[in-house]
Amino acid sequence: MAEGSELTTARREASAGARSRRSWQLSVDPEPERPDFSLVRRLILGSALMLFLELALIRWLGSNVVHLSYFSNFVLLGSFLGIGLGFLIARQERSVLPLAPAILAVLVIGTFLAPVTIDRAGDQIIYFTSLSTTGPPAWVVLPLIFILVAAVLAGPAEVVGRCFAELRPLTAYRWDLVGSLIGIGSFTVMSFLQAPSVVWGVLVTVAFVVLIKGRQRYVAAVAGLAMTVVLLVETLSPGISWSPYYKIHTQDRTVAGLPLTDISVNGVPHQIMRPASQRLLEEPQYGFPYQRSPANPLRNVLIIGAGSGSDVAIALAKGAQHVDAVDIDPRIMQIGVEKNPDHPYDDPRVTRHVNDGRAFLEASDTDYDLILFALPDSLALVTGASQIRLESFLFTEQALTSAREHLTAEGAFSMYNYYREDWLIDRLAGTVQAAFGHYPCVDLPGGGQAVVTAALDEPSQSCGAGHVPAGAVVAPATDDRPFLYYQGGPIPALYLWTLGGILLISLLAVRILGGPFRTMRPYADLFFMGAAFMLLETKNIATFALLFGTTWLVNAMVFAGVLLIVLAAVETTRRFRTPPLPVVFAGIAGSLAVCYVVEPEWLLTLAFGPRLVAAILLAFVPIYLANVAFSKRFGASDDSRSAFGLNLLGAMLGGCLEYLGLLTGYRNLLVMVAVLYLFAFLLTPRTRRG
Repeated sequence: MAEGSELTTARREASAGARSRRSWQLSVDPEPERPDFSLVRRLILGSALMLFLELALIRWLGSNVVHLSYFSNFVLLGSFLGIGLGFLIARQERSVLPLAPAILAVLVIGTFLAPVTIDRAGDQIIYFTSLSTTGPPAWVVLPLIFILVAAVLAGPAEVVGRCFAELRPLTAYRWDLVGSLIGIGSFTVMSFLQAPSVVWGVLVTVAFVVLIKGRQRYVAAVAGLAMTVVLLVETLSPGISWSPYYKIHTQDRTVAGLPLTDISVNGVPHQIMRPASQRLLEEPQYGFPYQRSPANPLRNVLIIGAGSGSDVAIALAKGAQHVDAVDIDPRIMQIGVEKNPDHPYDDPRVTRHVNDGRAFLEASDTDYDLILFALPDSLALVTGASQIRLESFLFTEQALTSAREHLTAEGAFSMYNYYREDWLIDRLAGTVQAAFGHYPCVDLPGGGQAVVTAALDEPSQSCGAGHVPAGAVVAPATDDRPFLYYQGGPIPALYLWTLGGILLISLLAVRILGGPFRTMRPYADLFFMGAAFMLLETKNIATFALLFGTTWLVNAMVFAGVLLIVLAAVETTRRFRTPPLPVVFAGIAGSLAVCYVVEPEWLLTLAFGPRLVAAILLAFVPIYLANVAFSKRFGASDDSRSAFGLNLLGAMLGGCLEYLGLLTGYRNLLVMVAVLYLFAFLLTPRTRRG
């Protein structure tokens, strides 16, 4: 009887202790935790490695698997799955950390030695390329890359997950965010310095060697050394350099005694530098913008997509008195400075600007006699979390309206490229008509090429043969739906089948490593929070790309800003008494409603300072409130590893739902975000809502 009484007393004390531990999670912690700093260092390094490795794989794989840069969000989804599985594995004794460097080495070496071209056939979505497909079909390549990326990321995620078990949930989450900021900051610095891939490989290898203990550390070092050697071979290959967007390959050659330089990016031919006189002689389409506006004085010319300078040299040859040359890629522009045979960037009449074309237009108060969009086609998405290409916001109806507003009375606008499909040419001509109020001149030199030119006043145009659209004209792209190369209709089958396979693989992996799904039922709300947050982040990436440009620096600032806001939400929850969850969720709903009502185009009319303040408030208030809700719920979890892992797996669902933006536009994604947060609130255990 005494033993039973003592046991009962012990159980009551344990229960009281558990309630006491939970109480700090639901309000202010009366006794701040003093964790082992060596544990914190390990957590920070693991988190930094996760973010750095994720970004490095998105960049490197997109540069070496031809056309993967159009599908980089599959690498992001693989990263989310790997991190989520790593947290689930951290609940077990077995470890996958020692395997991660070896899997990474296999992925890098195999990709380098056996190049693959992802199938991009079909005319529903246009991809710029002149290469044929090699290797397995996309529905095999994409899931395979997805699985290998997940296996690699599971290693450092396991480290972070085991550290989570030793710390209070919000303390662990706090240092995880600090590590994430270090990871993204480090990769941003590497991008700014245009560091080659071997530098990335060395940093990742060192991090793995530090994290892995015992003799397995030497195995990791050997695997890292093998990977680094391959990356060193890539780095030392003639003509290879890196920009913040591409792996660039240049090759010099001579044709008929004239110097030429071929520029390829991510394995796809991109530009050819040749003398302007030769280009005008052999490719007459470059002269059409000047022929269609013969009275144009060309006092001030704007060229967006100036690249290596060939179009600038042509404008100077045509008598331009001043040229503003804009290109988003600093390395390609620098190659033009070094190698262009006409040396246009050395001409005092030329001013270079490294910037996003739409951002430059919106910020400029200069009027131009000619605005030229000179083959501004990209081979990459803005980030792994969106379907926006680098030039997407340059070809919307609102962008062409802005171009018209920057023309002088004698001015004209023109754009040319190898557009591939008749429906795209007709769509662009229709967009110009909507922006200018009259139909433009459309020249078709052949081979999928087109030159579309419109004077400010229709009588000032001197068109050749009239152009008749081949069929029904696709409506212009807009700032809310900037998918110029998407013809419309259902989501392409390639995306649907691949996403379905990825979700099936994810469910199987979670079931095998995490156990029955019913055991995760207490954290179903965190799953939907992860999905909602991923969609919300995607919407904000699109908004900031529209308002401030699609440059790598803007993207890095958005990601860093999101992490800082999340960290602020965590610190708020740790240090202050916050409202109950129903109030916080009501705040989320209200902030999402405000974001839905306020259209980003309204902010474009503001000066840079007020626009930045308004954009930050609109984007980050719902993120802040969402993470206060997450922090309160996560802080009260009994199993932080399962809770955090399931939240990351929910982010995978959000990444898949992002493709619905092709149908709904980005603004309507906010409705989906609100629905997901409603599910999260309804699934929150009643005992946790207080």
